[in-house]
Amino acid sequence: MKKTIITTALAVCVAVVSVNASSATSTIQSNSTYEYFFKVNSFCVSIAKGDFETVKKLIERGADVNERSNGMTPAMYAAKFNRTEILKLLIDKGANLKLRSTNKNYTAAKYAELHGAHEAAAIIKQNLKRKK
Repeated sequence: MKKTIITTALAVCVAVVSVNASSATSTIQSNSTYEYFFKVNSFCVSIAKGDFETVKKLIERGADVNERSNGMTPAMYAAKFNRTEILKLLIDKGANLKLRSTNKNYTAAKYAELHGAHEAAAIIKQNLKRKK
């Protein structure tokens, strides 16, 4: 009787471990798919990180200052993360501050406002007034 109970308990444990292993695999696969759809290009990652020198080199090598990545322009990333020096550089190189994101329909000014990036918002406001 004891051997039957122990054998049954071991069989149940093995079955539970097998079920958990397969569900973990499917979670990993769905996360990989999720990351694939929301990949940001290296130019905008450099902006978000605040790597001024890399951003400057990429612009010198022909990076488009208005090319969208994950629906947002480089100026939107700079505004969102309050990267003021990078934002100034992007504006100097021709960034269009009036463009809207494709997924939320926000401008760079709106991203700055939503994320409390007051310095970036001031730079954007000043440059929009200057262009009128």
